[in-house]
Amino acid sequence: MSLASAYTVLAPFYDRVVSGATRPLRQASLAHLPAAPADVLLVGVGTGLDLPHLPAAHRYTGVDFNAAMLARSRPRASGLDFVAVRGDAMKLPFADACFDCAVLHLIVAVVPDGRAVLQEAARVLRPGGQALLLDKFLRRGRPAPLRRLLSPLAARVATRLDVVLEDALDGLPFGVVSDDAAAFGGWFRQVRLLRT
Repeated sequence: MSLASAYTVLAPFYDRVVSGATRPLRQASLAHLPAAPADVLLVGVGTGLDLPHLPAAHRYTGVDFNAAMLARSRPRASGLDFVAVRGDAMKLPFADACFDCAVLHLIVAVVPDGRAVLQEAARVLRPGGQALLLDKFLRRGRPAPLRRLLSPLAARVATRLDVVLEDALDGLPFGVVSDDAAAFGGWFRQVRLLRT
């Protein structure tokens, strides 16, 4: 089953499975949005689970490749300056340096090439902009045999479990501001990056 097919099938159930488990993690990450009004990109906006936690001060663009997921995001954007765009996180349909902040929640480990997503985020961010990441990242040098064993199966359904963030970031114009274990014994990490 392709990623597009999997997420079309999962769209009606996604919120029930993911929403409750990730709500506090999303809120903690989004607390780091800029204070002043900014242009914020939500990469892999999905069904819009981040939208209810966003302050109204910013201009938001949500991008997702899956029409079924994107359609579910629009009603959650009530009261926000929000535009939904169908597009590929690995090849964003935006000009260089047009956003102040990029939110990458549960997307880098989902797509086939997480490094390409981070590379694109760096491209569309203005210098000094930040990227807020929340995902299932391994730490460099950690063996994690169970995660590595389960990753090929999990990747066929929804997500990879063996993405080493440090490897994906290697050579990209980002500095790490913070990197914290977020949940499930460190399976999830909350990371803030600064575009240099």
